[in-house]
Amino acid sequence: MDNKINEIRRRISTLRAEMTLIEASIRDQVNRDLDCSEASYRLMAMRAEVTELIGRWKAAGGGERLPTVRERLGRSYADRPIATAKADKAKADKAKPKPGHSNARA
Repeated sequence: MDNKINEIRRRISTLRAEMTLIEASIRDQVNRDLDCSEASYRLMAMRAEVTELIGRWKAAGGGERLPTVRERLGRSYADRPIATAKADKAKADKAKPKPGHSNARA
């Protein structure tokens, strides 16, 4: 079930990224006074697909809030999780007494 949820999330993320490109293309076409109806239809179809995928994601058990593209791209580097596996291992090694040493006080 988790694989299905992750696949849906990946597809949603991919679609959202593609949608931002199409939106930029539409803005460019409008600024140059060109017809943007084809790109607009593609964008509307993608939005419908995202809506369907979100429904399937929720039905499959996805419950956490999905970030918007702006939220995903706007996160600062410091907000991202940092791997601490090495730090945790170092703490665990310090907690164990080394051979020949004890915690007993004389």
